[in-house]
Amino acid sequence: MYLLIVDMQKDTWMQTLILSFQSLGVIYGRLSTAPLYVLESIDPGEISSPDEMHELFSFIFWTLTIIPLLKYAFIVLKADDDGEGGPFSLYSLLCRHAKVGLIPSNRGSSKILNQEEEEVSSDPSKGKPENKARKAIEKYKSSHYLLLFLALLGACMILSDAVLTPAISVLSATSGLGRSMAKISKVFSSHETKDHVANALKKYVPTPVACAILVCLFTLQHHGTKRIGCLFAPIVITWLIFISGFGLYNIIHHDAQILRAVSPVYMLRFMKKINLRHWKLLSSIVLCIAGSEAMFADLGHFSKKSIKITFICFIYPVLLLTYAGQAAFVSKNLRVDGAFHLSESIPNRSLEHVFAVLSLFASAVGSQATITAGFSIIHQCQALDCFPRVKVVHTSDKIFGQVYVPDANWMFMVLSIAFTIGLHDISELGKATGLAVTVGLLVTTCLMSLVIALYWEKHLFASVCFLLFFGSIETIYLSSTLTSFFHGAWCLIILFLFFMTIMASWHYGTLKKYESDVENKVSIEWLTDYSPGLGVSRVPGIGFVYSDVDMGIPAFFTHFITNIPAFHQVLVFVTFKASPVPYVHSSRRYLIGRVGPREYKIYRCIVRYGYHDNVRDTDDFEDHIISSIGEFIAREEYDQEALNSPEGRMIVLGTPLNDGSGLITVTETSSGECGPNLGESESRRGLLHGPSGSGGSPPPPVNRKRVRFMLPPKSPQMRASVRQELEEIIDARESGTAYILGQSHLMARQGSNLFKRLLVMTYVFLDKNSREPPVALNIPNAALLEVGTVYKI
Repeated sequence: MYLLIVDMQKDTWMQTLILSFQSLGVIYGRLSTAPLYVLESIDPGEISSPDEMHELFSFIFWTLTIIPLLKYAFIVLKADDDGEGGPFSLYSLLCRHAKVGLIPSNRGSSKILNQEEEEVSSDPSKGKPENKARKAIEKYKSSHYLLLFLALLGACMILSDAVLTPAISVLSATSGLGRSMAKISKVFSSHETKDHVANALKKYVPTPVACAILVCLFTLQHHGTKRIGCLFAPIVITWLIFISGFGLYNIIHHDAQILRAVSPVYMLRFMKKINLRHWKLLSSIVLCIAGSEAMFADLGHFSKKSIKITFICFIYPVLLLTYAGQAAFVSKNLRVDGAFHLSESIPNRSLEHVFAVLSLFASAVGSQATITAGFSIIHQCQALDCFPRVKVVHTSDKIFGQVYVPDANWMFMVLSIAFTIGLHDISELGKATGLAVTVGLLVTTCLMSLVIALYWEKHLFASVCFLLFFGSIETIYLSSTLTSFFHGAWCLIILFLFFMTIMASWHYGTLKKYESDVENKVSIEWLTDYSPGLGVSRVPGIGFVYSDVDMGIPAFFTHFITNIPAFHQVLVFVTFKASPVPYVHSSRRYLIGRVGPREYKIYRCIVRYGYHDNVRDTDDFEDHIISSIGEFIAREEYDQEALNSPEGRMIVLGTPLNDGSGLITVTETSSGECGPNLGESESRRGLLHGPSGSGGSPPPPVNRKRVRFMLPPKSPQMRASVRQELEEIIDARESGTAYILGQSHLMARQGSNLFKRLLVMTYVFLDKNSREPPVALNIPNAALLEVGTVYKI
């Protein structure tokens, strides 16, 4: 379904135009508001002549041309991962086309998963000579850790940008408002007090107003990308037309020679006389491409065609016109107070108040790109076990990449307000933002060069050329931002350590817990051969046992059987496996197999999902598994696509075939409190309405959908043994359903080093305060049994 929707979007020009319009309010707000602070973050005393202003504009022109236009619009956007972008999408491409994955769910995947992926993949590289670069990277374990670190580093930079960009964008706009209010106060104040009042307004007005705007901005996020894009796009269009209009005016009336600065000769002049003062100027110039990474990170919210068309046809020429006009004005007014602020270049003084109001709206819009990118990155990281479990809300039924993460939204808001109040200086925030931008660009360049060699399978020379060309430019800007490390860039380190500690601790804890589960699991023979000796009895019903191991019996279940020697008539071991892909098609979602002999009625189900799938947020999830087991029983012996595993044959299943060979589902809708599974009904109603005693009267009856299973009509094709086993599945389903969930707890061993203790303590804290595991969602409390185990690492 997802692929069909994407194809429809690609083929419909009207849909492309709509997405292009929405992208203006989401992706390009950041690039569009950069003129507010690019030149303002420069110290006026560092510019000695108009020629230097021309040379800086030459840097702006070529930086906008090389990075957003050439690198992202024409190259990086082609490396999407089924419509998803960002550093983790590049990392997932590398994981699938080279054995470099360190994600716990990938590292521990059984051979059956790899076998199935090899059989269904149509890799064009088969039959070709072995890629030397792939072989070298797969050989050294250190390269695997380096790639994961790069992916986490890129994610941290995008998350840090989502905090810093709202702060600098809104603060730069409110500073213009403060100037306008100061000028008005000079008109109405007395001669003795007007300077004092004006300075007070300039100093104290911007920060409180900026904090209020930030609260409003983050409060709007729950409306979703579509509504926000439609709301913000007219603001961005009006803003760009407004600033490009007086940009053209300034070129004509102040310095038409600025157009000659598009020649790279001006950059060479600047580089010839380079010194520390000139080098620091480049740390401000790099802000003109702040927001370029959002073109790729926000790809899941839109389409490649809409993003590319909008940038090439509108954003790129308008921004060049704006920067040229501002540089032309500054070159003729170097010694004028406040000349580097965009509001001073407005030709008509009566329009300053219009500019102040419009810039406030535009600055709020400009923050949307990084906030939306932050949501996408957190969603990807969480699905690949690199971020704590948080709630993810899909805000669109058609474009599944459009997500909203409430917990991350409020975290971004608190941090952004804290940095606005703590620094309240555009220059310092600009240095930190510039460092985040350059590091993020450099990470994308490194990962992209590997994608060119390993995924696109281009010649190694092409990969090296890409890395050297774009990497050298971004390294120059990175070194310039590092010169201002103690003038604001240091605050990025705080954000980096904050996000990296969270992501690294969660990854480490998840990995160690998984490894402990694998080490302590027991063989199938323990359950099938030795459990009868323990006096184990079978009780009516179906038991779903959720664990992280995809082979053998999990340790917590053996602990359960040893203390309570009984399990259900039908037992299903369910394991979730994240794949480094955005989506897993519903027809290939489940791998079903047997555990032990047929008479034991024990099955294994491996559920595969991508980092944009929500497979557990449904009430009928177990019904799909039961249907798949019924189809497995019917197809078990004659299915030609069955895969071999140490436990036996497994079949890839998904959407039921409805050919009469398996179980037939019948949906019933009932109201009231009667039913065969009263405990489940009570629990579900309690989750929906809360305790009945808290209100005055009991809640009204709720219509509930219940799925019943039936055998297909008798046919000579179905064997008697198959029909009998399906009848036992139906009887067990009617008897009731129980859910057994293992809870593994980590503890650091005595004598562990401080670093390991810190990681474990952080993981334990995050695990206790994060969302429930996916397997625990929508499970009635009356039917849920948790079994805890403690691992010391």
